[in-house]
Amino acid sequence: MTTKLLNLVLILAICSTFVICNAGGPKKQNFYKKNDVRDNYYAEHCPRAEEVVQSITEKHVLSNPSLPAKLIRVLFHDCFVRGCDGSVLLDSTPNFQSEKEAIPNRGLSGFDVINEIKATLENECPEIVSCADILTLATRDAVSFQYGRPLWKVPTGRRDGTISLASEVLGNIPSPFSNFTVLKNDFERKGLSIADLVALSGAHTIGVGHCNLFSRRLFNFTGNNDQDPSLNPKYANFLRSQCEGPNDRTTTVEMDPGSSLSFDNHYFQILREDKGLFVSDATLLTNKKARKFTKKLLNPKKFFDEFAKSMEKMGVIEVLTGTQGEIRKQCNFVNNN
Repeated sequence: MTTKLLNLVLILAICSTFVICNAGGPKKQNFYKKNDVRDNYYAEHCPRAEEVVQSITEKHVLSNPSLPAKLIRVLFHDCFVRGCDGSVLLDSTPNFQSEKEAIPNRGLSGFDVINEIKATLENECPEIVSCADILTLATRDAVSFQYGRPLWKVPTGRRDGTISLASEVLGNIPSPFSNFTVLKNDFERKGLSIADLVALSGAHTIGVGHCNLFSRRLFNFTGNNDQDPSLNPKYANFLRSQCEGPNDRTTTVEMDPGSSLSFDNHYFQILREDKGLFVSDATLLTNKKARKFTKKLLNPKKFFDEFAKSMEKMGVIEVLTGTQGEIRKQCNFVNNN
């Protein structure tokens, strides 16, 4: 074999091993892993994407101060079922019941804001920005609005899922009735720790809860018409004065009394006063490690730091990237390809 031919064989061998060659010689390629998302993903093909999301989101927060709580709940429910793929945004069709139809999701709202953002971006950059990214960005921007700066980072590059099944929701969404062991296992299945569980529970500093989700603690905790002994008695009396009875599904109360529109760490103060609204709140005090972490988060800086880390972790649960999924043209329907 000649020297020239030997060199050619070696070059071809290298090319086949590293997949970096073309007719013009070596060329750097980008290889995306399953959970690979990155900053400024849309910088080249839709440079105003994040600006548009922020502008429209903040417009709606100004007219609807409860929007941050609504969107953070939508995002949480999205990421815990099939990962952060926007599947919770899909409407049902004659062929399937979507996640929206499941009991834990029937009270979700804020979809109109996501749809408006998507329509605006489709006019500007058709089929570029995913609904999954829009939901993740809009949630961050809504919660951060009162501070005038982003409270956590949102790398982008998620793609949209094409499957949304109501039947998958109950087995994945943590319940307000769950004890600590169940919650810990729910979070661990998603790659989240006890610290993440406690920090993300801090989202209950904004929003409201329906009476039927905690009324058992007031009227019939053990089946003997009794009250949950872990609930602050004065707070329990207040809650009873608000709820019409154990089956009241319409009345709502603030999850963080007097502070339900302000995103802060006040939740951990009331939690340690035994005023956590749900069983899933109160149960954080039943585990030594979790209870210790709730004390740490009484420090505002610690709370914002830990909440940011946990939101960033949650935001990349089982994300779709590369050629997985699709970029929906409308957030509530899959594409008709």
